[in-house]
Amino acid sequence: MQCCSMEISTSVPEGSRSALHTLPLAPRTDKELSWDDSDWGSWDKDNSKDDGKTAEECVHQSAPWLHDCTVSLSPCSDLLVIAHEHKAVFLSAKWWTDEAGHDEMTLTVSWSGTLNAEEGECVNSVICIPLASQKRSSTGRPDWTCVVVGFTSGYVRFYTELLNEDPVLRLKCRTYEIPRHPGVTEQHEELSILYPTALVTIDGFSLFQSLRACRNQVARAAAAGSDTVQPPPLAYKKWGLQDMDTIVDHSSVGIMSLCVFDQMKNASILGGFNAAVKGSPPAMCQYITVGGGPFTGFFYAIEGSSQPLLSHVALAVASKLTSALFSAASGWLGWKNKNEEEPTQKQKPKVEPATPLAVRFGLPDSRRHGESICLSPCNTLAGVTDDFGRVTLLDVGRGIAIRMWKGYRDAQLGWVQVSEGQEERERTTSPTLPRRHAQFLVIYAPRRGILEVWGTQQGPRVGAFTVGKHCRLLYPGYRLMGVNSITSQGWQLHTQQVCLLDPSTGSLRTVNVPFHLALSDKKSERAKDMHLLKRLNTLLRSREALESLLSSKRVPVSCLTNITCSLLDSLKKQDPETVDETLLQLCSSQLKLLQLYTNILSLQTAKLSSVDTDASTVSTDEELDRIDPILRRYAELLSRPSVSFSQDAEGPFPARIFLSQLKAEGNTLRVARGQDSDWTQLGSFLFWDCLCGQSSHQKLCEMLQDAGISPQDLLSLLLNVWLQRERQMLKNPDAVRHLHSLLTALSNMSGAVDESWDPQCVSPWWQQVRTACVQTESSGAALLVALVAHRTAKNSITSLAEKKFKSEWEAVSLELEQWVVCLRQLEDVLALQTLLCLPGPRGTPGGAATRCSVKALLESGRGGVADSVAKWVFRQDLSPALLKDILQTRGEVESVPVSSEDGDFQRAAGLSLLVSVCQRFPNSLSPDLLFAHCCWEFVVQWNKDPEEGRYLSWSVEHLKLIANPHIQLGIALMMWSTFIVKRFSAAAFLMEKVGKAPKDRLCRRDVGMGDNAMTSFLGSCTQLLQTLMEADASIEEVSPPELSVEEVWVGADGPASIAELALEQRTVHYPLVQHHCLLASLLHATMTFGVRVKPLSLFDSKGKNAFFRDLTTIQLLPSGDMDANLISLRQEVNPDLLRRHLVCEFYSHGLDLRAEEVMLEVEDKDVLGSQLLVLTGQRLSYSLLHTQTRPGMELLARLPPMLCTWLKAMDPSELSCSSVPLSLISRMVSRVIEMLPDNHAQYSLALHLLEAVDALATEA
Repeated sequence: MQCCSMEISTSVPEGSRSALHTLPLAPRTDKELSWDDSDWGSWDKDNSKDDGKTAEECVHQSAPWLHDCTVSLSPCSDLLVIAHEHKAVFLSAKWWTDEAGHDEMTLTVSWSGTLNAEEGECVNSVICIPLASQKRSSTGRPDWTCVVVGFTSGYVRFYTELLNEDPVLRLKCRTYEIPRHPGVTEQHEELSILYPTALVTIDGFSLFQSLRACRNQVARAAAAGSDTVQPPPLAYKKWGLQDMDTIVDHSSVGIMSLCVFDQMKNASILGGFNAAVKGSPPAMCQYITVGGGPFTGFFYAIEGSSQPLLSHVALAVASKLTSALFSAASGWLGWKNKNEEEPTQKQKPKVEPATPLAVRFGLPDSRRHGESICLSPCNTLAGVTDDFGRVTLLDVGRGIAIRMWKGYRDAQLGWVQVSEGQEERERTTSPTLPRRHAQFLVIYAPRRGILEVWGTQQGPRVGAFTVGKHCRLLYPGYRLMGVNSITSQGWQLHTQQVCLLDPSTGSLRTVNVPFHLALSDKKSERAKDMHLLKRLNTLLRSREALESLLSSKRVPVSCLTNITCSLLDSLKKQDPETVDETLLQLCSSQLKLLQLYTNILSLQTAKLSSVDTDASTVSTDEELDRIDPILRRYAELLSRPSVSFSQDAEGPFPARIFLSQLKAEGNTLRVARGQDSDWTQLGSFLFWDCLCGQSSHQKLCEMLQDAGISPQDLLSLLLNVWLQRERQMLKNPDAVRHLHSLLTALSNMSGAVDESWDPQCVSPWWQQVRTACVQTESSGAALLVALVAHRTAKNSITSLAEKKFKSEWEAVSLELEQWVVCLRQLEDVLALQTLLCLPGPRGTPGGAATRCSVKALLESGRGGVADSVAKWVFRQDLSPALLKDILQTRGEVESVPVSSEDGDFQRAAGLSLLVSVCQRFPNSLSPDLLFAHCCWEFVVQWNKDPEEGRYLSWSVEHLKLIANPHIQLGIALMMWSTFIVKRFSAAAFLMEKVGKAPKDRLCRRDVGMGDNAMTSFLGSCTQLLQTLMEADASIEEVSPPELSVEEVWVGADGPASIAELALEQRTVHYPLVQHHCLLASLLHATMTFGVRVKPLSLFDSKGKNAFFRDLTTIQLLPSGDMDANLISLRQEVNPDLLRRHLVCEFYSHGLDLRAEEVMLEVEDKDVLGSQLLVLTGQRLSYSLLHTQTRPGMELLARLPPMLCTWLKAMDPSELSCSSVPLSLISRMVSRVIEMLPDNHAQYSLALHLLEAVDALATEA
């Protein structure tokens, strides 16, 4: 950086700026906006006549509403507070992305509302204090920012207690700064509060600890639902400032020590000739005030002369959040509940008395009144403004005015302190000396709309900027609170010194000043280069202005052309030695591009009488007729309604994007690819009208060739447009003919196709087309452009061969062989993509349809096609049996059943497409490979949602359909080890722990699924292990299969397919699999029948140790001789429980006679009678409540209330066969009454049931 500059560090978006107008700011009248212009000369009096703006716009843009507000910016620029009267708006820093994709820091409204808690009080001063983090990992960013608000009532809100009853005039803060030189007094942190006659200073360390403690207490209280906080005590000093008429502002300089001479001088002045002088000068705190009588006052408080007042000053968050800040703004801070009630106003506390402090000396000026004072960062200088429009520079140490500026009415001051760079210090001074610092005074004159930077103490003006007249200069004058010499080591404090807030644009600018501007040495190397730098800046401004103009959105093309042409003419008239060649080349290239843009627009607007396309050259009709059915089906699926983002209204292609996409390099134009959207827009601008038949492709190609654009770039743009706008292309039947004409014209351009044709070489031109077709997911558009390009290439090769060999033989070349393979691949992908685009039935899972391309299938390996179809099978919810029937038909499309419903038509169309895809991929979609991938897909989906037991069941069904035992065994083994064994072992251990079928909650906790899902899971495990044993038994009888793919897909190279991985698996140990199958059957029976048993306890130690091991390893298994204790334990399983369950199942399925046969063997008749009573109630509930016949309703009304309530609680859906004749129900009730004893609790209920059934049968 070579000179002063202003940079936009952050901004306020329009949406946040509108929230600022909620502040109660009344527009000023013209009389209020006037000022005394005696110091400025005459202004134009009649300047409003030519202004065509409305009055509302004038007030909104010109009224200095920001001057009436109290504004405070955090030094870290992360929080901005704007307050007026009793309202305030808090703006927090957030990252925001603009339309161009650039990230920038903005200030957005985080809270706005009312701050006052007392009747009639208003905000008088605001300060934002960032508090440093106490974590060791902190790098200097604040932990949080505290907002301190002073009111006219005397309150300083974050406090609930009064410090003084007068209005708060000003809040200022002083934070820790690292001493610049040895011997410099280290200043303590401090918050000072100015009242009309008093000054309160709060120790920074005490304030920091209290704020942190209260914030933690508020967070804990909010989490506990309480609002009571006990803040720690706070130390402060209160000085009563005397001997000044009025005080409006102040600065706390800090602790200072006088030298011996100054100490003796002051003692002589105060005590006379015989005054005693102490041996060491006392430490004093210096305070400077401005106002009137005197104009500036200097106060000194000797350390130790007055004890600090310790008061239990409660923060605003203490007494039930009564503070306006922490109650009204607690929503911004995140500390307040929505339903929190407003606290009641408490009584004002007692005000502590002030310690008198007389003014030591001052600058008397009876007519001058000070308005503000701004202390420099090093505490040696201070700037003071007054009502005469002067800015006075004070020497703080000597107490004298050393400089004065005139003509700065209502000025706002700030300071910029700059450190010397490493290179400058090594060049000018010794590197061992400490770094030098320079201070600059920043003065903002709102009356003139100018911001100036002055060197101190007698330095010149080093910078001036023209800004708005209603801005606000923000200078905090402090940094982070809570920093000390230890915690600040290694920190990089990110704080701003001076910022300018512009309310009209919402921008927040920072002022940057280089160190070398403070040097007065005429031999400074930086100063020598200033003249050259200014000249360079002038040249750069010209180029930057042109580039900015060309990138504008709203400047017309004609205006851009005229400006560029005028600038080019002026540069050509200048001396060639002084002309900037870069700027000259820029003007020339941009003018060339603008003329090209204008010519293309003219060509597009000209009406074309007849399309200059020779239809005889398009000989792809047969090929188009062959692929027309699949193309039509693909286009129908693409045209289905889908969710999409709204686009801007189509208009002319912006010239700025055209200029940004094309770069001039000598006499040629290079297309610089930017964003995909801009790339597609550029291609559409060039070729869309030609593809639609509305523009001449021959004239366009000649125009682009004359401009110097390479044919390769034009081909890329054409292919991108065709492939990206696939839907529009498929709807236009003539688009293929226009594409052929355009592609032929591009191929005939010089530099496109090499005329030195070699039959054994591949043309880079056509290879570019094939690469684009292979990589795109727009399968339909890719196949069409490949057909057109193949025909064009074949005609070109044939004509070249005739010229070269003069023979009628058909030319055979490697180029045409490449096209044959590419076309076959694209046709296969189109068929597959059409199948994948079919929507699944409503309510089925699976997500959106996957898109595929030739490149994606080649990179997915040999199993890519089968994997894609398996995902489609899952999404379509096809059962394994239906898939088996489809694969067995293979070509018999008519055998697919079709119903009259829309869903069945769609299903039939999908099945027909599946058959056609299987015909195109006979090897990749062989039954075993497809079943293997479907099996794996369903088990993967089950693992995602274990509650869906149907997925695992269908996965096992697909596994059973695999004919080759080698693939079947490998898939089953991978399923077991990857997905099954972990949950299977968890289920076994859970049953062993509880000793019975576990409840739903325990199943979900340990196994990850409910009890019903676990029952289905264990049944599928049994089927899986049985299938694994059958595959292992027949593996030696069948040889391993040889997996192959289609000829055009031999180049597939990617991850191994599921079938290939299955063939790599080792064989299993059959007895170990049988051992696990026995356990699975036992677990399944336990869950199904509710048996009380510990399953693992039924096996000896060898059997337990063999469980859940790798099935390919050999383990020690139990022998045929069983332990007598184990045999007796196994016999503990009650067979009567199984008989009762069987009887209930027979009755549930309506097989009453078979149930009565098994009932004879049941021993515990009481329990069986209670179980059958429930089944009887379910049958009768279905007959009365669900059939709703008239006799049934009348009978229901006569039933006892207890019986009626009991019947309504029954669930007939649990019955497998709910519709049973009344005679069977009556017979069943009679059996129940026979089994139940007379004293049984449910005997009377059975009698009521029998009466109800007989009554219903009689009325029926």
